[in-house]
Amino acid sequence: MTTGTARNSGFVVMVLAAGQFLMTLDSSVMNVSMATVAEDVGTTITGVQTAITLYTLVMATLMITGGKIGGMIGRRRAFGVGLVIYGAGSLITALAPNLPVLLLGWSLLEGIGAALIMPAIVSLVASNVGAEGRTAAYGLVAAAGAMAVAVGPLLGGTLTTFASWRWVFVGEVVVVVVILLALRTVVDTPPTPGHLDVISALASIIGLGMIVFGVLRSGEWGWVRPTPGGPEILGVSPTIWLVGVGMVVMYGFVHRQAHLTETGREPLVDVSLLRNRQLTGGLTMFFAQFTVQAGVFFTVPLFLSVVLELSALGTGVRILPLSIALIAAAIGIPKLWPQASPRRVIRLGLFSMVIGVGLLVAGIDPGANAAVVLIPMLFLGLGLGALSSQLGAVTVSAVDDDHSTEVGGLQNTATNLGASLGTALIGSVLIATLTSSVLSGIDDNPAVPASVAEQATTELASGVPFVSTTQLHESLAEAGVTGSAADAIVEVNADSRLMALRVALSVSALLAIAALFGTGRIPQRAPGAPSTPTAGKGRSDDDQDP
Repeated sequence: MTTGTARNSGFVVMVLAAGQFLMTLDSSVMNVSMATVAEDVGTTITGVQTAITLYTLVMATLMITGGKIGGMIGRRRAFGVGLVIYGAGSLITALAPNLPVLLLGWSLLEGIGAALIMPAIVSLVASNVGAEGRTAAYGLVAAAGAMAVAVGPLLGGTLTTFASWRWVFVGEVVVVVVILLALRTVVDTPPTPGHLDVISALASIIGLGMIVFGVLRSGEWGWVRPTPGGPEILGVSPTIWLVGVGMVVMYGFVHRQAHLTETGREPLVDVSLLRNRQLTGGLTMFFAQFTVQAGVFFTVPLFLSVVLELSALGTGVRILPLSIALIAAAIGIPKLWPQASPRRVIRLGLFSMVIGVGLLVAGIDPGANAAVVLIPMLFLGLGLGALSSQLGAVTVSAVDDDHSTEVGGLQNTATNLGASLGTALIGSVLIATLTSSVLSGIDDNPAVPASVAEQATTELASGVPFVSTTQLHESLAEAGVTGSAADAIVEVNADSRLMALRVALSVSALLAIAALFGTGRIPQRAPGAPSTPTAGKGRSDDDQDP
């Protein structure tokens, strides 16, 4: 329930949109600056991948709990407390000398802050904007996230090339201070007395955390069969144990929520919402969109910055067509076709994403240059923008206003879990493919001495780092490997990198195709459009599930 609307609702929406912008900016900046960040803090691409994954994982695991806490202490207060924590994390990240400090500032503190901020935004929009303007307000907030995806690569690339990626996080601290100063203009929603079920909160954190961490480590540990020299539990890889136990814990979490509801106690999340077909359809599409998006934004920058050895700025410029197309579709489709069928738009968006990824897979070859990504980026951007233009309205309109905050928590959980699993899954597939291809290529290459091949097999069995040709030449020289042996290893690595990128992108395309099977739960009518019963039947077109 809302307490009224702010007189300057337009300004308030801009403040809330700025918060959404910050939450999305980090990952898009880091994706184009991975190689530079890894070198600067003394880690590898896998280390930065871990930081990216843990950031979204912390948000995903805490989003439901953060939404519950926000309801208990008041949404505006939760928003403000989250900003303070987020700002502190940004400052620590800007000063991080190594990977552990980067993980503390970015992955942990910023993730905790975001888990308080993002669920509050949905409720605060409702309390500050009249019913007639809420659809546009939610669209503006969603567009702010799309703008962060657009601005992030170019901003991160420019600062990384001419100054330092650290200035992005310094800038975030400044933006946090500005938002805090403007927070008084936001009309609050009153706190809702309630009880936080600690057992449920811990179960959701542990269950989701185990699943994503298991997927993250699968590239080094193997999925079922342990890698040579890698850890094992009862003869199999820890990955399968983590994923399996995590799924059991999540089953227990859902069962506990139902039990709490049946016994008249307060659950962490109302699982009856998950029986809403439209809501679950929207959440599934959010999950799929961000899984594919995270996978693409992990692999394409690697091709540009590591394989082609472009600067961070050059990488950002090549990704810019995706960002422009994304914003154009996210804003343009609702404006030009307000009554368009959400189901049709989302299906066309998924097809566009599949085409874009398919063109990337076909275009990445030894003679490829940066121009090969232009057309695929446009298709990917149009597809992602098409989904962004519909999904927010689909999920929010699936329930009444009293449940909008819970929907916001579930929506943010789905998006961040998708982003976390996307980065982890695609990253693990890429590293596993690279490792297998490099080791077999070295073993089968007669130009590589047996002693060198044996040493490589021993040292790289747990995972081959994704490095540029220049970095590999330097490492081989330091190890005393020169001449034809070094040239052969460099050639094997170059071929293996392309193979790994193709496989990882192919998995992204398969995920987008699989998402098509869930579109039957998306309504055919746009939210708010008049219902038109099917001739001769008492059902609306939304009930016709092909």
